[in-house]
Amino acid sequence: MFKKIIILVFFTCFACFNTVFAAESGGMPQLNPEFWISQIFWLIITFGVLFIVLTKVILPKISDNLETRKSQILENIETADKQKEESQKKIDEYEKIILDSKIKAKNYFNEAREKILEDINKKRNALEKDLDEEISSVENELSEFRNKSGEKINKIAAETSAELIKELIGEEVNSSSIAAIVEDQAKLNKERKDVV
Repeated sequence: MFKKIIILVFFTCFACFNTVFAAESGGMPQLNPEFWISQIFWLIITFGVLFIVLTKVILPKISDNLETRKSQILENIETADKQKEESQKKIDEYEKIILDSKIKAKNYFNEAREKILEDINKKRNALEKDLDEEISSVENELSEFRNKSGEKINKIAAETSAELIKELIGEEVNSSSIAAIVEDQAKLNKERKDVV
């Protein structure tokens, strides 16, 4: 590879010399060998200043800009990762809050439902107790009414019978004997009902 470069430089110099000798006769001053030293001097100074400006001023700025940009990109990526983690934490917290809220709402609903059912059962029991008391008082009243009604019926039957007999016979009959006959008939009817 090095040999190829040397050969290439040699052929280039050879071509330049041929061109110089051809140009010298044609009037191109930049190819005149007497101006070469000043041209080489200014060429070295120009490229030296250009090299110094590039290496000391421009390339460090570019390098600094690239480093700054790289560090900024890394910071942005790091910040994005942190924000992603924080947002994931917030999402997890939010989901946990929602789940806890659902559980609390379900518990409140169950507690309210149990209280309502308990109140309904208490009211039902109180109502049933009141109804039982009312029924028992009505049954007591009915049994008293039956007991009293039997006596009243017997009394009415005895009075009616006494009046009928008085109308039929025209004389008053002993009301105690009629009452005894009515009571005997009522007892016979009651015994017949109990047997059946």
